[in-house]
Amino acid sequence: MAVADERFDLIVIGTGPAGEKAAVQAGYFGKRVAVIERAPEPGGAGVHTGTLPSKTLRETALYLSGHSARELYGVAVSLDRQATLEHLMARKNTIAESESRRIRDNFDRHDITYFHGTGVLEADRTVVVDGPAGIFRLSAEFILIATGSRPFRPKDIDFADDHIHDSDEILGIGCLPERLVVLGGGVIGCEYACMFAALGAKVTLVDTRDRVLPFLDDEIVIRLTDAMVKLGIELRHGVRWSNIKRSGEEVTLDLSDGSKLTCDQLLYAAGRVGNTEGLGLDKVGVSVDNRGYVKVDERFATTAPGIVAAGDVIGFPALASVSMEQGRVAICHAFGFGYKTAVSSMMPYGIYTIPEASGVGETEQTCAEKGRDAVVGRALYRNNARGKIVGDVEGMTKIIVCAKTMKLLGVHVIGENATELVHIGQSVLHLEGTVNLFIDMVFNFPTLAESYKYAAYDALDALHRRGL
Repeated sequence: MAVADERFDLIVIGTGPAGEKAAVQAGYFGKRVAVIERAPEPGGAGVHTGTLPSKTLRETALYLSGHSARELYGVAVSLDRQATLEHLMARKNTIAESESRRIRDNFDRHDITYFHGTGVLEADRTVVVDGPAGIFRLSAEFILIATGSRPFRPKDIDFADDHIHDSDEILGIGCLPERLVVLGGGVIGCEYACMFAALGAKVTLVDTRDRVLPFLDDEIVIRLTDAMVKLGIELRHGVRWSNIKRSGEEVTLDLSDGSKLTCDQLLYAAGRVGNTEGLGLDKVGVSVDNRGYVKVDERFATTAPGIVAAGDVIGFPALASVSMEQGRVAICHAFGFGYKTAVSSMMPYGIYTIPEASGVGETEQTCAEKGRDAVVGRALYRNNARGKIVGDVEGMTKIIVCAKTMKLLGVHVIGENATELVHIGQSVLHLEGTVNLFIDMVFNFPTLAESYKYAAYDALDALHRRGL
């Protein structure tokens, strides 16, 4: 049954991080909002196939493998090779259900109307929704596209084969593989390589570049790759792959250096594309690039009047945390709310490898490129009491400090709780604070946070050695 011309102030297509926060932002200011989700439950890839499920596997891997206990007590834990990921990730569905329920509750609190179905754009800022409850025709002053992204699938790779996977599928495999090849040394590839290696798989990570995660501080990359090798991961840099095919119960592939790899399971994790096909964007004048990402300006407006976009569907940086802010800012610009006018340029990254890594602000390399005179302060977890207690003797807190003003320029952490600890430095960066703030602060003892104080002392020592 069609319902003609139901009118809203805002229609949001997609209920991942960007879509949810955008809808709620508009609802908070009293706008009448409709959200459209084609999946059975709200939350997008972050809740159901990507962020939260993969982090659940990471915590499972750390717990069941006794990873930290190996350093503390020399304990060796042997996992059941017949264990399935479904068994190992028993909490995944519970977490996803809880988060989906939270999102629905959030919509209800802000009087947002929820539509389950596929939305297609038509002229005059209209969206036709086709779902289990019927066909609905919705129109609004503004439409937000927040449909996210999905793994890129090259046509010459047979993803129908149950031994070859993209990052959305890998958590659906049966038993843990004995040998796993991961193609792509980006965030997703490195994270999954570490997780499966911790669970006992022999992992080979292949990347076309000469180093993984090139956007990270060089020193952090060196420490991370050393840790990955220690975890048992074989790193193959600067090579390309070809001729990926199934041979019996194995997958084989050729590398450009003349070698051949054989594995039980293969994960292709090299790139993503925007979820924009079938939305009718071409009919309403919304431009996309060759990877399907929507083109937007600094206000997140598309090339079509009244249509905005945010989140992974617009491409870089494709972080859930940033997508949330993009959604909020896009709506504030659309309706003219004098609330949020820009997404902070100080965006932290969080990489859930083993060990995890996080950073925000300048690196040594970006300071050199910009001609900024800076010094570095480091504090190693092996010299930190809490680091010794938790068994992390390889972690590090690193700060970048302006040599002239002593202001903090950047923070980079690798090790236990890195993605949490980075926010201490991020706060100081936002306040344009100096390194002396860490010197003056009193930190709980024993804590990893205390490493900031000793990194600050190290930076001051570097300044004194230069006579500054």
